[in-house]
Amino acid sequence: MAKSKYSLSETQIAKRIKEGRGSGSGADYSPWVRVDELPSLGRSRQVYSHLTKRIHHLLSDLEFAVFLLLDNNPFVTDIREQFPLIRDNTRDIARENNLPHPANNGVDTVMSSDFLVDSTDKLEPKFVLQAKYTDSLDDARIVEKLEIERRYWKQKELPWYLVTEREIDPVAKANIDWLYVVKGELESGDKVITASSLAMFKAAVADNPGLNIIELCKAIDRAYDLDLGESLYDLRVLCASRVITFDVRKPFRKLSGKDFTCHELESLGGAVNVAS
Repeated sequence: MAKSKYSLSETQIAKRIKEGRGSGSGADYSPWVRVDELPSLGRSRQVYSHLTKRIHHLLSDLEFAVFLLLDNNPFVTDIREQFPLIRDNTRDIARENNLPHPANNGVDTVMSSDFLVDSTDKLEPKFVLQAKYTDSLDDARIVEKLEIERRYWKQKELPWYLVTEREIDPVAKANIDWLYVVKGELESGDKVITASSLAMFKAAVADNPGLNIIELCKAIDRAYDLDLGESLYDLRVLCASRVITFDVRKPFRKLSGKDFTCHELESLGGAVNVAS
């Protein structure tokens, strides 16, 4: 979880537990922390998943990258982000190992793991990921928190892995960086998705499924008398909003039309700005 000056009182913690934060699965899961409850964290975002059928709350670019890789993994069946740890357990671990328990304003923090993942892999049907940038690992306090978390999941007999930016596929990172600019325009309301741009892309793919995506977009521009590059930009918007999805581990410019999956706008449940 990203760092912030954000803290909860005991009353607020009790309220979240009563609300069912950190419980449920699939579309019914509710994360312990939501983006709109935190002070500005810069690159935090809300992202819709066609796997879980809900919006996920991600607190950094690194979390976003890990999420997309999980969401594109055919073995993954559920992703629960900002998953809370049982506070009595983390307190016991801290005390037994002479580690200071995280606290804010005199209240012990409810620690959380970035991702609890369900999988069809028989060897690891469930595992936990914590995403941290390598430079943060120079902070002794962060390392102490990670040690409490590691021991927590060891007690629960679940595999726990620390993921840094060094483990992110460079192709996936390039794709994510390429989509980020238009994603920001969507979230600010400066850009909306149109049903017509989705329909044009669907029709073009149906006619030329094996055509390289760049050439396909050029063909759309010519067919609809658009400025050169306009349909490619619209495709970026559709992909950034996840109306259209593709495997982020593959170089975007080497894909063909058949490598993209189109979803209905209604399936996003108001997650993006849409115009007819």
